[in-house]
This record gives sequence, structure tokens and C-alpha cells, in this order.
Amino acid sequence: MLYDYRTGRGSEHPEAFLAGFTGYLQTDGYSGYARLKGVTQLGCWAHARRKFHEAVQAVPPAQRAQTAAAEGLALCNALFEVERRLKEATAEERHDARLEESRPILDRMAAWLESQRARVLPKGLLGTAITYCTNQWPKLTAFLQDGRLEIDNNRSERAIKPTVIGRKNFLFSNTPRGARASAVLYSIVETAKANRLKPEAYLQYLFEQLPQLPNLQDAAALEKLAPWSPALPSTCRLF
Repeated sequence: MLYDYRTGRGSEHPEAFLAGFTGYLQTDGYSGYARLKGVTQLGCWAHARRKFHEAVQAVPPAQRAQTAAAEGLALCNALFEVERRLKEATAEERHDARLEESRPILDRMAAWLESQRARVLPKGLLGTAITYCTNQWPKLTAFLQDGRLEIDNNRSERAIKPTVIGRKNFLFSNTPRGARASAVLYSIVETAKANRLKPEAYLQYLFEQLPQLPNLQDAAALEKLAPWSPALPSTCRLF
């Protein structure tokens, strides 16, 4: 995982960070990614579902089951139910099953969204959910293209959560230099977690080994210290 800090939210920042990248890019609905070239953007169904859930929660409990918001939430839940059944499937199996099971759900939802647009207040909770899905539709349906793709970007959302929780505690992050330092540390720690390492033990190992390298620009030597390296000692691993 790689974290980066920029001083604003302008589209020039993802353009610079992702310069040269081609392939699939999964994000939330932030418009700053729209100018990227050579990428296929994927939306996040967790974000879409959350908006319908919020609309349902705003209705008195006794009336929720009969609301249009509940219909939209049920369609989102049907998509996630397919994904739960495909958790252990191969990419090819997932792709085929999505075309057979998820695409009909998406077709029903597209028709439902169209029928609801003229019936709801655009700035209400349900209207906001419908507008989000309508505007994001090409991105929300892109996961059908490849079985390796995720239906949501919850994995990255979870990876960002520690920074959101901890940022007020990290006083050295109140400057751009401090924020960039935090980005480097988060990149190391979260990548260690993703590779089933003990972050504290891994950091200790790095602090012991890096000073011994004759050349810190030696890519081959650094590769042996990377979180995914099979050369790491067992003391760094969770199992």
C-alpha cells in the first residue's frame, strides 16, 4: 500500500501521482479522478448502498419496509449477496457468475432508478442516493468486466481509517513535511499488515538492517527487505 500527501484536492494531484498508470482504478465519487487518461474507473457499491441505508434509517421503523428507499437498499443487498457466495471463486468463475446473476440485478436497478428519478426530491436522502447511482452508473457497473475486480473499495477505506482516527494525535503532521513523513510510515506499516507481518517486529528488523547496507540505492538489497520478501525472518511474520 502506498500513501501520499498533497496540499489540496485538485485534479492535478491524482494526475501527478498516477502519471503513467493504466488499468482499472477504483475510487469513491470524487470528481478529481475524471481527467485521468488511460484508466477504467470503478465505482464503489458500498458508498451507493450507504446512501440508501441512510434514507431508510430516516423513515420511522414501522414504515421502512414499504418505502422506495428500502427497494433500492434491497437491490444493493442482492448484489452483495452474489459477492458473498463468490468469495472463494476464481476470477473466471466470478466473472461468469456476475454476468449470469449480477447483471440482471443491475438491469432491474437501472430501470428502477429511472422510474424513481421523477418521483423524489433531488436533494432529499433518497434523491441523493438515486442521483449518486445515476451519475456513477458506468463506474458502478464496470466490475462486470473482470472477475478480479472488487464490487467496492472497502479495502482502501479500511486502510485509510487509521489515518483518520490518528491524525489529530500526530502533532508532527500539522505541516506538509510532517504529513509526508506520516504517508511514508503508513505506507510501510499498512503494507506490512497486508503481507501478514507484525508491524513492530518488521520495523525493528528494518532499523537493524538498513544501517548495514553499503548502498541504500541498491534495489536488489532493498527488495530483500520489502514486506513481501520471502527472505524476511520468521520473527517478522504472524505465522
